[in-house]
Amino acid sequence: MSRRVNSVIRHFVFIAIVLAAASGSLMAQQAVPTGWADFTKMFDNAMERDRVTGAAIVVLRDGNLISRHEYGFADRANNKRVMDRTIFHYGSITKTLTAVAVMQLRDRGRLSLDDQVTRYIPELRMVHDPYRAIDKITIRMLLSHSAGFQNPTWPYKEGKDWEPFEPTTWNQLVAMMPYQELLFEPGSRFSYSNPAFIYLARIIEQLTGDSWEIYVQKNIFAPLGMTHSYFGVTPYYLESDRSHNYTLMKDANGKETVHDNGAEFDPGITIPNGGWNAPLGDLAIWLSFLTNATHGNADTQRRYDTVLKHATLEEMWKPLYPTTAQKDPVTAETVQRSESIGLSFFVVRHGAVTLIGHTGSQAGFLAFIYFNPANGKAVVSALNTNSDLPPGKEKPAFNTVRDAAFALIE
Repeated sequence: MSRRVNSVIRHFVFIAIVLAAASGSLMAQQAVPTGWADFTKMFDNAMERDRVTGAAIVVLRDGNLISRHEYGFADRANNKRVMDRTIFHYGSITKTLTAVAVMQLRDRGRLSLDDQVTRYIPELRMVHDPYRAIDKITIRMLLSHSAGFQNPTWPYKEGKDWEPFEPTTWNQLVAMMPYQELLFEPGSRFSYSNPAFIYLARIIEQLTGDSWEIYVQKNIFAPLGMTHSYFGVTPYYLESDRSHNYTLMKDANGKETVHDNGAEFDPGITIPNGGWNAPLGDLAIWLSFLTNATHGNADTQRRYDTVLKHATLEEMWKPLYPTTAQKDPVTAETVQRSESIGLSFFVVRHGAVTLIGHTGSQAGFLAFIYFNPANGKAVVSALNTNSDLPPGKEKPAFNTVRDAAFALIE
């Protein structure tokens, strides 16, 4: 048998192993986390309290699935429960794909993180610039949400008569630039920016000649074997696995109701900052890559290094800016937990432990990923219901589960 055939076989064996781990067939290799029964009970209670239609969570260690739990329905009207293959939407977790793509091009010598963004996107000079600093904005600043752009950038919700709607094309986004402004000196502090990652995607497209979606498919999804990840409308062969998304709201009579938004929606121009769809199994593969779960296999290490060397990932996890203002009150909770931004990834100090991750929210979907670089533990969770109601006295289900999940991976 030829060396090439052997290599192909090893590649598909690797993918089969990872997918098997994601589906739960390797659970026996790892001990269930301490307190898992109490955690799942809390999980279900939080979802029921907030009228979440469906949700799921997966816990990993060194790329092996050690626990999973599903709750409720992916499609309530058709009585389809959430399963291991249910496809959720991950919102801003997509930004980690865009960031890795940028770092790939950096490591291949195609760009520098200190490149001026207006070198690639001169249209940004139309943004109102009271600091005369638009040409100082760098790729590094876009990655670290420190470029100076207002937050939120869209949709505009302040009731001003000039406010446009959320853009669906690049031309619309450019047309909105004169109605945006720099709110602070670029590079001086953190302010979350969705358009920053659309600008990064635009740079990727200019340098490679591929659309952002095709570039990610070629350079991330394909080499890692993430075969159920996609952007935009769900492929026909996956339609039966796609979760609907729901919104808790008040109807015209003031009665609380859970509205079914359907399975599909158009993220428009926001796909590079929030368009990823996949089952939790593909997110498990992503977390296995991020935690360098090679198990000493040289072929797996080579494949991971082809996507991005782990040293570069560690560079992305170095905290650059705190995500809360210094004027915020100091409490017992803030002393024990603080958060900073690195290059796209958020760095959470939880007591003596450092966790890396990202959250996502779009339409009715909510999700988070976090991992512990020190021990290889990781968690991913997704919910298919958001709320338009004012916050209540209790912490929302999403925050309750996320905060409790930290203990699972410490």
